[in-house]
Amino acid sequence: MPLTFLSNHAHVLAAVARKPDVRMRDVADRLGITERAVQRIVRDLEQGGYLARLRQGRRNRYVVRLSARLEHPLESHCRAAALIELAVGEEVRESPPVAHEPVAVDDSPSIAPARDGLARNDSFID
Repeated sequence: MPLTFLSNHAHVLAAVARKPDVRMRDVADRLGITERAVQRIVRDLEQGGYLARLRQGRRNRYVVRLSARLEHPLESHCRAAALIELAVGEEVRESPPVAHEPVAVDDSPSIAPARDGLARNDSFID
């Protein structure tokens, strides 16, 4: 198993930021953990204020609160956006709200293309 410096919580947050309508099953497969573990992590991230869940028909869409501060004392100077950028290797930016998305919810994220229009292919959540 490869050594990683990011927790499963960070990996799930990054996966959801990259694709807000991702299925938990797909995140679990990609990260090599159970779907149940991903569901628990998503619940933790929601309770911690990092994620909000929006229902779209039969699917969920997740909104990452990029401005949320990390809680650990060694990381409290960082926001969620910095962690996601580290994990995916790309700049994160706010995307415009979806028409049926409540505007009161923190703006939903999307991942901007890498600088100079070149996509990075070395991310763990392609």
